[in-house]
Amino acid sequence: MNIGLDIMGGDHAPDATIKGAIMALESVDETDRIFLFGDEIIITGKLKENNIDPEKFEIVHAPDMIGMSEQPIKAFKLKPKSSISKGFQYLKAGKIDGFASAGNSGAMVVGSMYSVEMIKGILRPCTTVVVPKENGGSTFLLDIGTNPDPKPEVMYQFGILGSFFARYVYNVDNPRVGLLNIGHEEEKGNILTQATYKLMKGSTHFNFVGNVEGRDIMHDTADVIVCDGFTGNVILKQLESMYHLLKKRNLYDEFVERMNYENFGGTPILGIKSTVVVGHGISNDNAIKNMILLTKNVHEANLSLKIQDELQKHS
Repeated sequence: MNIGLDIMGGDHAPDATIKGAIMALESVDETDRIFLFGDEIIITGKLKENNIDPEKFEIVHAPDMIGMSEQPIKAFKLKPKSSISKGFQYLKAGKIDGFASAGNSGAMVVGSMYSVEMIKGILRPCTTVVVPKENGGSTFLLDIGTNPDPKPEVMYQFGILGSFFARYVYNVDNPRVGLLNIGHEEEKGNILTQATYKLMKGSTHFNFVGNVEGRDIMHDTADVIVCDGFTGNVILKQLESMYHLLKKRNLYDEFVERMNYENFGGTPILGIKSTVVVGHGISNDNAIKNMILLTKNVHEANLSLKIQDELQKHS
């Protein structure tokens, strides 16, 4: 497969992105090809600094970049030669099978919606984070920032998307979907969670197990936990802070290491017709490598196609 990487995206680009791409060469198949989007002179120079033949990659010249603080829609339209815009041009044309970036996440969502397009029937795309369970499994929490103020219908679809992601990418059989709330009782929560619960109760799209609380996230209460993007992003940042504090104090073991965002590389944008992965802005070379490998795994799982097929069965 052909995997696209935005070399200019991220706080530590282009050094971290170049090194991550080099590291990924050892893990992808011989038939896989990594496309590097960015300034050709910079890319070639950095590869030579690392004693790597540029011919090992496909280099796509994209002299502009979209900054982390730029307004996504405006930047995406006004900078067609940026590394993100070029990546989506290649993805839309079928020249690459998946595209990954640790750059402007808003621009990645905009590109996904307007270049790749949404799966028919899905109202909004979303993103997820993998949270370790104490028993060794994983919890998939979504949304984590793409939709800070969703409607109940959108929250319901998070359950569909999260269930498919857990099943087809992580091989979780019949994933249990829970709704994040302030209590387990059906009537608990705000207007959004109460309305969402009513939609999820008795769902034929996924295995709904009811409300779950914040303390349940790392326990084996559910496999997929649905929340609004505002709440999910707060939890995500709290988990990152917890990891760094524990490591700083040498309260460190295998479970704590599973909280390290570097191990996962990023999150696919769920609900679109192709494979797009967004990495953390502070990604180092190891995180970039794992972001590339995640892009490969999501594409090979045919996730978007399977979501489309399942939705058609229930329509």
